[in-house]
Amino acid sequence: MGACCSKDSSLGEGGAVEDAVEDRDYEVIEEDDHVTIADYGARMRLQGASKFISMYSQQGKKGVNQDAMTVWEEFLGNKDMFFCGVFDGHGPYGHKVSRHVRDTLPSRLSAAIKLSQANNFRYGTDGNDGNGSKDGDQGSRLLSSLEASFIKCFKEMDEELSLDASIDSFCSGSTAVTVVKQGNHLIVSNLGDSRAVLCTRSNGNQLVPVQLTVDLKPNIASEAERIKNSKGRIFAMKEEPEVFRIWMPDEDCPGLAMARAFGDFCLKDYGLISIPEVSYRRLTNNDEFVVLATDGIWDVLSNYDVIHIVASARKRSMAAKILVKYAVRAWKNKYPGCRVDDCAVVCLFLKSRTVLSRSFSEVSRVSANHTELAENYSEVSHASVHCSEIATVAKRPTVTKIYQKGGQGQGHPFDD
Repeated sequence: MGACCSKDSSLGEGGAVEDAVEDRDYEVIEEDDHVTIADYGARMRLQGASKFISMYSQQGKKGVNQDAMTVWEEFLGNKDMFFCGVFDGHGPYGHKVSRHVRDTLPSRLSAAIKLSQANNFRYGTDGNDGNGSKDGDQGSRLLSSLEASFIKCFKEMDEELSLDASIDSFCSGSTAVTVVKQGNHLIVSNLGDSRAVLCTRSNGNQLVPVQLTVDLKPNIASEAERIKNSKGRIFAMKEEPEVFRIWMPDEDCPGLAMARAFGDFCLKDYGLISIPEVSYRRLTNNDEFVVLATDGIWDVLSNYDVIHIVASARKRSMAAKILVKYAVRAWKNKYPGCRVDDCAVVCLFLKSRTVLSRSFSEVSRVSANHTELAENYSEVSHASVHCSEIATVAKRPTVTKIYQKGGQGQGHPFDD
């Protein structure tokens, strides 16, 4: 995000953004539109919608769209398995990096998960104890094995980028936030500052956001410690005092506003890493959908705003596009002197039918004033919902290393 002067973050007076979406956009979208058959028979799409998916990306005002996204339905050939990913490029060739990761990472992960399944079967680690019940400790061990596979894939992806002469990734890179879902198992991986948020229901049947990832910024204590131990520097520019960046030891460049990324090899010796945070969540009947999006969305809308905008869509297929339109309006109102950022959104709906209890008009009335929503809902933090300890890095203080591992589930997430 560039240097901007903040303004009232309200999205404007009255009128739902849906009014700006043309009627023809609501025509039925065939599920075979934009579909390519990928590894193990998965149905890959880079745009469009299906029964459980809505995805949309829009170029900002900064040049070429550096955001990329993909969805693989029937991932690994399993009918109820999904891979969703959103990638935000940065730097002169960030669009090439994000697209390369989009096109390559899912194949690597599918092969790694297949291998993990085969090894678990070979050694009898299928997530069941001798009495046929699920063993939580066993599930934790299997999750650790799968986490290792994800980390290995991300490392290999980064190494491949470093050797690819067709992509100059020395000062260009990309984030990556992905989810793999099968049944009620959800594996989330995150690299950088894109974000995944789950919409669930409280005991009072109210829609509640649950942030599934940490925005991996340089001023998070554990990230700052690693960067400083590697001789990297962290400070914010005078015109953007709230945006902390990583800099080389002896040069004021490149100023990367995240602590982990693919590419950006000019910083890989100074604390930037490509190791993702991987976590597990067991889904329940209260969970409605997951939203993956780049920071073009999260910089101007809260988690609470986002889930209510998606929930308000008259048609699931249009949910991602409507969310992007809200974000663009928010950029123009909140940062009138700033160029709108690229936006990319993937919505993964967890149920086969629409079960939103509020009517569209009710949710729209609530969503009309997003400033009030943000003020009344204090759970949102651009740094992290899990890492609440933030390092004050401007004056190089002592930082305390913190580590939060994802929640533990029972059983192997992807055993057939």
